[in-house]
Amino acid sequence: MTTQEILNITEHRPWKMPAEKWKYYQEWNNAVFLHWQVDFQELQTLVPTDIEIDLFDGKPWVSLVAFTMEKIRPRILPSFSPISDFDEINIRTYVKKDNKAGVYFLSIEGGTQISCKIAKTLSELPYRYSKIKRQKTLYHSENGHFNDRFFIKYKTGIELEEKTDLDKWLTERYALFQDTKTSINEYEIHHIEWPTYKVDIEEIEIEYPRFKKLLNNMPDRKHYSTGVQVIAWDKKRIKKRAEIALNTN
Repeated sequence: MTTQEILNITEHRPWKMPAEKWKYYQEWNNAVFLHWQVDFQELQTLVPTDIEIDLFDGKPWVSLVAFTMEKIRPRILPSFSPISDFDEINIRTYVKKDNKAGVYFLSIEGGTQISCKIAKTLSELPYRYSKIKRQKTLYHSENGHFNDRFFIKYKTGIELEEKTDLDKWLTERYALFQDTKTSINEYEIHHIEWPTYKVDIEEIEIEYPRFKKLLNNMPDRKHYSTGVQVIAWDKKRIKKRAEIALNTN
């Protein structure tokens, strides 16, 4: 699809798209979604107080999403595959701010060092490099510095004809909120609804010591998607409450 065709499909969005021109194009392809229902108090220690944890039926969730980032580029430039194409894993939770439901990243791993460095500099998102190996139905990541390891072998199934409210709640998110030292950065995105398929896990191993109370080896829910083309806008800075209080004193 062309970017304009993507922008014209808006019926599924929970709010209007930004009036400003978009800044980045990217593709999130061959995505494996693993979801866990978690303890609120445990999760609260990892989320800034300026951001509200979103709940489904009174419970918070954390997801690990393993996919391949492709063709990422600024609006006015072509993509350059040695930088724009890389495997990525993010661990995220679900949050709300200013009447928008979005995600908050607990961790982001990329499989190319230079791509991680550029992405972290431009976006201020918590990118870090991990050794990642991907095959058609296998995903393997290791990071010796954090003692992190993720391995999954899976088999994809049929497309979901009807998504549950929880399926949509876990996947259809059009905002991201991330903290810096002085602000909360808000990022808006747009894409068509994720084409979502069943997935069967044949083997799985998850070792993230920092999140050991949130992630265990067998997720409560799982999905696979062939991917989406994504339009992204530039970040907006929202001052933290502490900064606002400091400036008014």
